[in-house]
Amino acid sequence: MDSGKSRNLETTVKRVCRDLFIPKINTSKKMPTLTNSPNSLEVPPDIKKSCGEKQTEITAERIKLTKMIKDKQSNELEKVALKRKAEGEEKLPGKKEAKIMELDNQLVTTVPLPHIPLKNIMDVEMKLVYVDEEDVSYEFAQPYMWTGIQATGPNATMMPPASARDLTTLPQIDKWLQVALKDASSCYRQKKYAVAAGQFRTALELCSKGAALGKPFEAHAEDIASVASFIETKLVTCYLRMRKPDLALNHAHRSIVLNPAYFRNHLRQAAVFRCLERYSEAARSAMIADYMFWLCGGSEHCVSKLIKLYWQAMIEEAITRAETFSVMYTPFATKIRADKIEKVKEVFVKTHPAYVDCIYTDTQGLHVLPQTADWSSFPPQQYLLTLGFKNKEDGKFLEKLSSRKLPTFTEHKTPFSLLTREDTVRLMETVGKRILPILDFIRSTQLNGNFHACSGVMEKLHYASLLSRLQRVKEQAQVINQAMAELATVPYLQDISQQEAELLQSLMADAMDTLEGRKSDKERVWNTIQKVGRIEDFLYQLEDNFLKTKKLRTARRQKTKMKRLQTIQQN
Repeated sequence: MDSGKSRNLETTVKRVCRDLFIPKINTSKKMPTLTNSPNSLEVPPDIKKSCGEKQTEITAERIKLTKMIKDKQSNELEKVALKRKAEGEEKLPGKKEAKIMELDNQLVTTVPLPHIPLKNIMDVEMKLVYVDEEDVSYEFAQPYMWTGIQATGPNATMMPPASARDLTTLPQIDKWLQVALKDASSCYRQKKYAVAAGQFRTALELCSKGAALGKPFEAHAEDIASVASFIETKLVTCYLRMRKPDLALNHAHRSIVLNPAYFRNHLRQAAVFRCLERYSEAARSAMIADYMFWLCGGSEHCVSKLIKLYWQAMIEEAITRAETFSVMYTPFATKIRADKIEKVKEVFVKTHPAYVDCIYTDTQGLHVLPQTADWSSFPPQQYLLTLGFKNKEDGKFLEKLSSRKLPTFTEHKTPFSLLTREDTVRLMETVGKRILPILDFIRSTQLNGNFHACSGVMEKLHYASLLSRLQRVKEQAQVINQAMAELATVPYLQDISQQEAELLQSLMADAMDTLEGRKSDKERVWNTIQKVGRIEDFLYQLEDNFLKTKKLRTARRQKTKMKRLQTIQQN
């Protein structure tokens, strides 16, 4: 495919992400309600005027559906907890206290990570990532199994819409799209992966032009998104088969933007990250895949076990390959106290003596490991994460995590002046090679934590801005697509406030505008937040300098006073 066709295809792919989800924003005092796009694919003129409304991907149906799922899961967990409590009081009255004491005594015990052979990882990918490869023509032939939280099983590929229509009636795919998918499937089964990828790209272009379902003007946005997401995932598997994970990356991200609740999309993203040797990000994708599988009602224990095995393997590989830091996980069940943290640090120093220049214990959110992760129990077994660094400069930025709401890690000697090209290159190297890898590792075992809802995404968008300044367009697009996939997933992982929902919308809208090259008079949200962070850093620096100067001045005065007293005594 020549460059002109490639640009046209990229434009159509972006259009399907934009046109399928055009929410209306409720301006009442309540939390903004993000509704699905109209039944027609044509965007109303009043919505076209608003850039933010036009770009936002989070719909009201998804947020309401997520809340409904979480509420029902929570009610079931409460019933199970009450039942277990009653049984424990009758049969084993001292068991709960003993368990807490046992875990508390394990406070200084590290958790070993056993080695997982590559063959086991490949087996997981064959069973879960490349699944249903020969059943393309039947992917949409089965009725929805959706009653309450009875969500997708291992063979489901589309997230059911939350509307009140008849869910047993499957939407009919456009006949030309069906032909394209059958041709692509046939080529794939013949192991003609390059030809199959071309056919799937054609199908994706048809989908972006409105040829997704038989009645496009009566179609629901979630149905169209499911079809587009399905095609994106097939492109991912084609490029993985061709051993071109760099080409699969953006398709993996877009499949999640279109359908963030389907666990296989996250697992395929993990497989792409693994092939690119980005193991911390692969671990987080696998963790989210396992959580989504449980959240959407997955009951097959063997599937969850395979996902956890994959997650564990990625964490192990990330730790093995880390050169600048070492890690220790400490199980505990009681409240974190300062003396316990100090005790953990003492054990870390003894265990990892080469990584003690800077020691950071993450108290902002507890961590979950795949060996003991059980989403059905509340809360699951949790761990305290301790990181140690060979070089203090590599880890000192982590101190901001516990003291700032939206920390920025790009320090400037002159925060109010424009960046030179040399400064931009230096900052890009710092963020890309020192800061983001550590943040990605921290988040590989932390589902949400106590951070802001968009924490972890903001740093990637800052990094994308630096890439843009250096005109590295391809890398910038990949980073923004990844950030959009994470933003689309946020409402499923944690409850969000009204302020966080508004920030989520603004970030998603600006990210889509940036991908499409659309300029705006207003600055991008993440750049504005970064400027605020720089001002905050500057004020903290002024305060520190003032306190240091005051301390030195007081010391000089005391010294001068002592000299005068000595002189008087001598006279």
